[in-house]
Amino acid sequence: MDMNEAMTLLKTRGYKTTQKRKDILAFFAEADGYRTAKDLNNHMENKYPGISFDTVYRNLHLYNDIGILENTELNGEKQFRFKCSQHHHHHFICVQCGKTKAIHICPMEEAKEALESYEIEDHKFEIYGRCPHCQTA
Repeated sequence: MDMNEAMTLLKTRGYKTTQKRKDILAFFAEADGYRTAKDLNNHMENKYPGISFDTVYRNLHLYNDIGILENTELNGEKQFRFKCSQHHHHHFICVQCGKTKAIHICPMEEAKEALESYEIEDHKFEIYGRCPHCQTA
């Protein structure tokens, strides 16, 4: 996902494209990995002093619900990033810096065999650890 795709998706879903919403999208376009609501709030405070945490959360969850952002939980906190629009893949996520690396393997074939009489609607496979940079830092 990129800024243009995200803006188009917002518009087609009938949501206003306010400057705050654009600035939130720009934050994630520039972010390299997952970021917290607090990271976003701190970023937005520079341009919008007194912005409420409720506004930040509402927009994060809106973007997540309509497929602009994806989320994971790191260190007990929900974190967000632009949703990948590449082919099907999964991620290694650095627990220290939040950066991700695409993993081009999927355990679903094995899982489908084990769950042959079940209807699978979706899945998520993530591996957590430290990236090479954070291992040496």
